[in-house]
Amino acid sequence: MRPLSPLLTLLPLLPLTTAHPTHQLQTTTTSTTNTTTELRALPLVIWHGLGDQYQSPSLQHLIKVAEDANPGTYTYLIHLSPTSAGDRQATFLGNLTEQIASVCSQLLQDPILSTAPAINALGFSQGGQFLRGYIERCNAPPVRTLITLGSQHNGISQFQSCAWNDFICRGAEALLRSGRWSTFVQGRLVPAQYFRDPEPSEMEEYLKHSNFLADVNNERVVKNETYKENLGKLEKFVMYMFEKDRMVVPKESSWFGEVDGESGGVVGVRERSIYKEDWIGLRELDERGGLVFRTLKGGHMEFDEEELVDIFREFLGPIEVEIPDDEVEIDEKMRLVSQGGYY
Repeated sequence: MRPLSPLLTLLPLLPLTTAHPTHQLQTTTTSTTNTTTELRALPLVIWHGLGDQYQSPSLQHLIKVAEDANPGTYTYLIHLSPTSAGDRQATFLGNLTEQIASVCSQLLQDPILSTAPAINALGFSQGGQFLRGYIERCNAPPVRTLITLGSQHNGISQFQSCAWNDFICRGAEALLRSGRWSTFVQGRLVPAQYFRDPEPSEMEEYLKHSNFLADVNNERVVKNETYKENLGKLEKFVMYMFEKDRMVVPKESSWFGEVDGESGGVVGVRERSIYKEDWIGLRELDERGGLVFRTLKGGHMEFDEEELVDIFREFLGPIEVEIPDDEVEIDEKMRLVSQGGYY
């Protein structure tokens, strides 16, 4: 992801998570005497992409961007290691089943996320399909809106090239090309776990050995109904595809598109069995207006801050939530203190 602002180099790193005072936009009394309905921004959880790490300036800056777009937003950056080097390494090396289980536990342990009525989720590149895996497999705390940018929901049919001096990436790349369906690679190399080539010989191996994608896409004979049930609880599933994406092959994977093994053409999700037979709830979401297809003009993960702010405001704005009256009283006292008032 390119830097979101030229000022990033001048910004100090922000804390891992930032909780902001609740910004009360509107209060109306409900018919229930013990609660009050308020407009509040839901917490936002972000999962970054391949080769990134949660302490990068651009990701840390997102905390401020989210707050500016929707005041009161508490933003949490998912991380698989407390160190930046370890978190980056985990984007290449690791077992996705274990990583997603770790994130399920991580989010439940956060006192704000675990007590929120719901959360919103934003996934960059591979982080998007991993967040979908989180929703399908645990979804506690529950996600209201999932936004994915340049994600590989239907996998990749080619591996990306690495920079000559990126030794972690190049080591992973060598293993991917030599034995992608081995138990060793499927249990340790992250991109291999969402590799999906539509060639018949590859598909047979994929369905047998894929550690992640074949499972969360419910492509095997025995379907996991919980996956469909959980994804169907989303209010919105917003998928952005980059029009000039050359890194994700095919780029239409961001919309669950598939390359036809014979013609080489792209088959849209609505023409595929995953949608027609509703393996994971996409058709149900679509029929009630919850499935959103959008594009961004640049290459993979090329967007500017203004575009991101527009996304935040359109899809992650405050919602009405019921707040216990005793909590409202505490919030009012905190507001008076912050304004120099008395109580």
